[in-house]
Amino acid sequence: MKLSAKDIQIRDPFVVPIEAEGNYYLFGSTDRNVWGKGTGFDAYVSKDLESWEGPFPVFRPDETFFAENHFWAPEVYVFGDKYYMFATFRRKTNNRLGTAVLVSDHILGPYTLYSDGPVTPQDWDALDGTLYMDEEGQPWMVFCHEWQQIIDGEICAVRLAPDLRSTMEEPITLFRASEAPWTTPVHPQQVEGDVYVTDGPFLMRTESGELFMLWASFREGRYALGIARSESGSVKGPWVHEAEPFYQDDGGHGMIFRTFDGRLMVTIHAPNKTPEERPYFFEVTLSGGALKRASSEE
Repeated sequence: MKLSAKDIQIRDPFVVPIEAEGNYYLFGSTDRNVWGKGTGFDAYVSKDLESWEGPFPVFRPDETFFAENHFWAPEVYVFGDKYYMFATFRRKTNNRLGTAVLVSDHILGPYTLYSDGPVTPQDWDALDGTLYMDEEGQPWMVFCHEWQQIIDGEICAVRLAPDLRSTMEEPITLFRASEAPWTTPVHPQQVEGDVYVTDGPFLMRTESGELFMLWASFREGRYALGIARSESGSVKGPWVHEAEPFYQDDGGHGMIFRTFDGRLMVTIHAPNKTPEERPYFFEVTLSGGALKRASSEE
């Protein structure tokens, strides 16, 4: 059965182009209710980003899996001869969120647990881990320290072992959500005062060596996508934020990929409301050292 993007309920979309096959693989949070018990993750396949096949079940937990709730934000990477999935789950043991690493011999799975549970700190609420390979070929995971634990959400980074299975050192904080000029606070019922959210970091290095990060938060109550740039070109920053959000029409948790014909494309989910969220794609360009929407998309 062929599907269009408007037929696919998904949050946190992540696209893996496999040029040798001519296929784009779309992963994301695909449970009907992502805020409850987790079923697993599904994927979709397309030749043109318009017509999709699926869903294909790529991960289903067995009875020994460490989590049963909140299965979020799977990102898949080709690394060596295997496929590695970074995904967030809520632990059974202490009810904390954490990002774990799964592995498969095939891009459509089945994926099985590879790390020893989450590789984020055990006593943190941490989510949305994304893989970044630095200029020396060293793997890092960039992730969010959740606002529910620290009120002002953070983007953090931790160096990974070469096999991606564990961490090498303690995490570092790259920035807090309130440091960006475009973010505004939210006011959840269970928390007094201003809350600032960090979601969905994704890093991209340009051919000229500039390092950009997409990440999501809120602007006047609506989900939004912002851009930060590392002044040093290193994951450690310092990170400088664009004054205005890159996208602010209640969509976010974006990533960037290159199409088979060479275009840079962003995908986000929008709107930020379950079960209405859908994958949305738009072209971007690099102009004057900045990421911008392609003219046809403005």
